[in-house]
Amino acid sequence: MSRAELGRWGEDVAAEYLGSLGWVILERNWCAVRSVAGVAGELDIIAVDGETLVVVEVKTRAGGLYDDPAEAVTRAKLAKMRSLTRAWLSGSERYWPTVRFDVVSVHRDDIDDRRIRHLRGVF
Repeated sequence: MSRAELGRWGEDVAAEYLGSLGWVILERNWCAVRSVAGVAGELDIIAVDGETLVVVEVKTRAGGLYDDPAEAVTRAKLAKMRSLTRAWLSGSERYWPTVRFDVVSVHRDDIDDRRIRHLRGVF
């Protein structure tokens, strides 16, 4: 499985998991070529948890190593997510009084088992 295929697989697993929690997925892989804040990039999943808008970063790893994929989410990545979310919100027709940022890490081991870790409100 290529790195891109693994990433897509992880995002599919994360979206399925969030859906099982009763969340509504609004967007997947939302891209801004050049946001209002001057930042280009992608938001993996934009979802609704009750009345809260949740922006989810998905990190996926494979193999026998047991490091947490969420450790790859740096302060710079979180700052970029915040800027991209502002751009997404500027185009939203709905007012969102509460916005939360979560990280879902998906680890696929050698026998195709998956482990999901969900970190809520990372900042």
